[in-house]
Amino acid sequence: MGIEKDISQQHFRNDHQKGIINLIYTYNWVNEKMKAFFEREGITGQQFNILRILRGAGVPISTLQIRERMLDKMSDTSRIVDRLVLKGLAQKNTCKNDKRLVDVSITQKGKKLLKKIDEHEQEMDSLFGNLSATEAAQLNKLLDKIRQSK
Repeated sequence: MGIEKDISQQHFRNDHQKGIINLIYTYNWVNEKMKAFFEREGITGQQFNILRILRGAGVPISTLQIRERMLDKMSDTSRIVDRLVLKGLAQKNTCKNDKRLVDVSITQKGKKLLKKIDEHEQEMDSLFGNLSATEAAQLNKLLDKIRQSK
């Protein structure tokens, strides 16, 4: 029965409505699991996302560049970066090319934290442990297709 049992709803208008509700429910389920994982390390999912962006960039980048790459486009990037700076996981410096801008980079402490988290990637991957590699690929194609609808 699946989603019907989990949310105690027996009937859906159609499979499209069920799919939307299933996506929302599953997003919240995964989000709660990820929040618990990151809380153990003292960061949020958004902070993790920014640290990964900074590490991947390899050079200091602006908050605008960070926002373009973020998963959560609605977040207040500057506020999240400021919290990372307070924790010593990132640093801000005046941009060399434009003194009106601030460049953000990951600190050694931030890199060390990401390295520690990277060692637990299997734990995060296990959230989808019931899916084969083929099923995971199909799911990704379906989710991409949903976002392409107008």
